[in-house]
Amino acid sequence: MAKGKPKEIEEKEKRIMERMSKIGKKIAVMSGKGGVGKSSVTALIAIHLAKSGKKVGVFDTDFLGPSIPKLFGLESARLGFTEKGMEPVLTKLGIKVVSMHFMLPSKEQPVIWRGPMISKVLLEFLEKVYWGELDYLLFDLPPGTGDVPLTIMQSSKPDAIVVVTTPQDLAKEIVEKGVNMAIHLGVDEIHLVENMSYFQCPNCGHISYIFGESKISDLTLKYGLKTEAKIPINPKIAELGDAGKIEDLEEDYFKNMNL
Repeated sequence: MAKGKPKEIEEKEKRIMERMSKIGKKIAVMSGKGGVGKSSVTALIAIHLAKSGKKVGVFDTDFLGPSIPKLFGLESARLGFTEKGMEPVLTKLGIKVVSMHFMLPSKEQPVIWRGPMISKVLLEFLEKVYWGELDYLLFDLPPGTGDVPLTIMQSSKPDAIVVVTTPQDLAKEIVEKGVNMAIHLGVDEIHLVENMSYFQCPNCGHISYIFGESKISDLTLKYGLKTEAKIPINPKIAELGDAGKIEDLEEDYFKNMNL
């Protein structure tokens, strides 16, 4: 006779689901590879939702290369601890942020862990972070389809996936791997965001496709994805992100994206 799960595992899963039950909608933001601006997209979606009057949280699950604290100017912040659990850090707009970075002694300290250890700590965060009641919780996942994305998607059971890519990635199978992972795990709502889609000259308005013309609509049709969004090359995003002031960006690229 097959044995069931150990009692302590069942109890942990129960506590995680109890935490997640107070979240209106869980959205995992993922990419097939690094360098596509996934964390920036996560931050911009969170800002869009917060400015729309929603209660928003961001869980930065990229332990090996956290970008969210830098973007929001929270590099010196630390998590709080109460009887309810770990307390997220608040941004200027009131976005609740949790990152492994907030637990490190300095911003230069690397996390040198193997996959199983990272997955174990991720589950501890899911179990013990007190988010309160949120309309949206965004998971900023590391690139690829490995341990961390799998742990988050199986344990938190996201309602939607946002796959971030750039024009040149659409010629490769790697983008479709992320989409197929979401489909395999039973996530029906999949969005596609093309970052660095084009550059529009601020003087004459001419549009240049620096990384090639977009093929994003082809993937949307092929997989029946819910919506798509295109973010241009905007030097302001990098400037404000480097300064920890991403919330000051005036442009909103997600007005027509039904999340």
